[in-house]
Amino acid sequence: MNQKMKKIITVEELDFFYEDFQALTGINMEVESNRVTALIGPSGCGKSTFLRLLNRMNDLIPGTRVQGKVLLDDIDLYDPQVDPVDVRRRVGMVFQKPNPFPKSIYNNVAYGPRLHGKLDRGRLDRIVEESIRAAALWDEVKDILHQSALGLSGGQQQRLCIARAIAMQPEILLMDEPTSALDPIATARIEELIKELKKNYTVIIVTHNMQQAARVSDQTAFFYMGRLVEMGPTEEIFTRPKKDQTEQYITGRFG
Repeated sequence: MNQKMKKIITVEELDFFYEDFQALTGINMEVESNRVTALIGPSGCGKSTFLRLLNRMNDLIPGTRVQGKVLLDDIDLYDPQVDPVDVRRRVGMVFQKPNPFPKSIYNNVAYGPRLHGKLDRGRLDRIVEESIRAAALWDEVKDILHQSALGLSGGQQQRLCIARAIAMQPEILLMDEPTSALDPIATARIEELIKELKKNYTVIIVTHNMQQAARVSDQTAFFYMGRLVEMGPTEEIFTRPKKDQTEQYITGRFG
């Protein structure tokens, strides 16, 4: 098993600033491919900021600065030669609240592939179906593909957003608290889906829900005040953390 695990992301001495405020300090981390890595920590600790650094979403905020390296398969994502649009194709993102486009279900999923290349209808149909199947949504929507995505339930919309990300054939899927706006049944479906997705993708999830981190992830990273305190196999982090701060957070003594 361990022989198969290769690292896909390496972060080296990463600092991040909003204007003069330093939001992240000295982050070093390795993320293994085809695993689920959970980022946990109290609100405002930097975990969502860190997640967005992995596909250069923070570039869109004026006055931000990055120091250090984020390597994806040994390519530094912040090298001036690297195109942020290509980074976002390779590293997909699913947000906290479902955000389908006000288009049909089909056109939501077809949007990215259409934007990135001329595809004939047959090829596009295949991509749409494969992506929706991979997001465990096909049976629910196959007869209403040309109806508005806004008519779907919250949980279905979030799975559609996952299908939309998958349609770009990324290597990595980032998820920023993807179930926080959903009810328990929809949450359970997304959690099952995350376990399935790691067969084909590397998943990195920010969650405020420690039970969720324990259920879905292979590795857990604990952030506190802009620093990575500890990272390791999820079971170890939750049962035998090495740092007192981690133990205090996990046992509910702060955060």
